[in-house]
Amino acid sequence: MSRSYRDLIQSLPESALGQQLSDRSNTIGAQMWCVVGARESYANAISSDGWVGFDCSLSGSDTTSRERVLDALDRSESRLGEAIDGIEWTETRDGLLLDLLEHESQHQGQLIRYGYALGLQFPESWVLRWALDQPQ
Repeated sequence: MSRSYRDLIQSLPESALGQQLSDRSNTIGAQMWCVVGARESYANAISSDGWVGFDCSLSGSDTTSRERVLDALDRSESRLGEAIDGIEWTETRDGLLLDLLEHESQHQGQLIRYGYALGLQFPESWVLRWALDQPQ
C-alpha cells in the first residue's frame, strides 16, 4: 500500500492535526480518523464478504497526536493487507476494494485542499506524485 498518508503526517507540525478550514470542515486529524476507520471497516467487510459496519480504533482525542495517528495508520494498513492476502476474490470483495480506493482518493484530494488553504508544506512524495506546488 501507499505510504502517502504516513509521509504527510510525518511532514506536518503536530499542531496541524487540529487545524481545519474556516468554513464547514473538520480537522486534519479527523480526516485521518476517517481514513483509519474506513481501512479497518473495509478490511472487516472484505474478510466477511460483505459490509459489517463502520468502526475505528483511533479515538477522537487521539487525532491530535502524531504518534497515535501514525500508529493507527500502520495498524490499519497491516489489517487491510491481512484481509486481502490469500482470500478468494468475489464480485462483492472487488466492489468493496474499489470503494475503499475511491474513499482514500477523496481524502487525498481533501487533504491537498486543506494543505493549500492552511499554507502547509507537502512532503516531497506528495509534490512529485500529484505535481503539487508548495505554498510560498
